[in-house]
Amino acid sequence: MTEYETLYVADEAAWRAWLETHGESVAGVRLAIAKKGGAGASATYAEAVNQALCFGWIDGPKASLDADHYLQTFTPRRARSIWSARNRELVDELIASGRMTAPGLREVERAQADGRWDAAYQRGSDRTVPDDLAAALAANPEAAAFFETLTAQNRYAIVFRTTTAKRAETRARRIGQFVDMLAKGETIYPQKRG
Repeated sequence: MTEYETLYVADEAAWRAWLETHGESVAGVRLAIAKKGGAGASATYAEAVNQALCFGWIDGPKASLDADHYLQTFTPRRARSIWSARNRELVDELIASGRMTAPGLREVERAQADGRWDAAYQRGSDRTVPDDLAAALAANPEAAAFFETLTAQNRYAIVFRTTTAKRAETRARRIGQFVDMLAKGETIYPQKRG
């Protein structure tokens, strides 16, 4: 994993100022975010994400730092990275409020031009089983019955991997593989219930 500079900022305005200065010249940063109830000030996670989106950046892995902070990785969005429906909604709000910058708008325009904007994935709690996957499951009662027993993590993984296929052939192949796997009682991840 790439190591990025650890950055402490006092608030959202300081994070935005850092992005204005460094957003087009740095490969990424690990932003220290104050934990709820912890000592110290910082931008909140939501504020940090909003500002990152304004500059064409995206949040990545989180790591622990100390008793008062955790580290949230932020990097410029990669050329082919997929969008979440939630980030698309946030960007729409940021555009409406006039907070988006030219670099952030360029990322939106690229995603709209190449189809990633319209293909944004839903959060796990909002995700529905697509019709083609549902039909394939209906045609295989064993697979359908096992699919109903899956944990949320396994259901999400199957639906996500189905809906993010870029080509129809890839999507059909994945659906076939998932139905075969489910018919055998196999899962992507171990079935942990908590």
